[in-house]
Amino acid sequence: MKKIITIKNAPAPVGPYSQAILHGKTLYSSGQIAIDPKTNKLVLDTIEEETHQVMKNISAILDAAQMDWNHVIKCSIFLSDMNNFTIINDIYASYFTNDFPARETVEVACLPKNVNVEISFTAIQD
Repeated sequence: MKKIITIKNAPAPVGPYSQAILHGKTLYSSGQIAIDPKTNKLVLDTIEEETHQVMKNISAILDAAQMDWNHVIKCSIFLSDMNNFTIINDIYASYFTNDFPARETVEVACLPKNVNVEISFTAIQD
């Protein structure tokens, strides 16, 4: 049976989807962008601040499912400009210990709300 994860510490969906779905021991997230859940405004001042906000939003979803970064097994990163890859990659890496999840990173023509980065993930409980 699936359980819909909806929390106040992560941005509300901007469309007809759930923040995340927990099915058994597997958590599937929707793509997270840099919306500050406290203000409901985008954090786009720098690519660094934007990426950290995305990662904070992911952390909030993981917390709600009683998981952490060690439970993440797969991420998908979507960038509007591959020239930002190194900066985003370094920030992304700082949220994990030595065990990194599987991942793909792709450049896309446009992201929701014209953001620069969107990340989705899959996590599994032990």
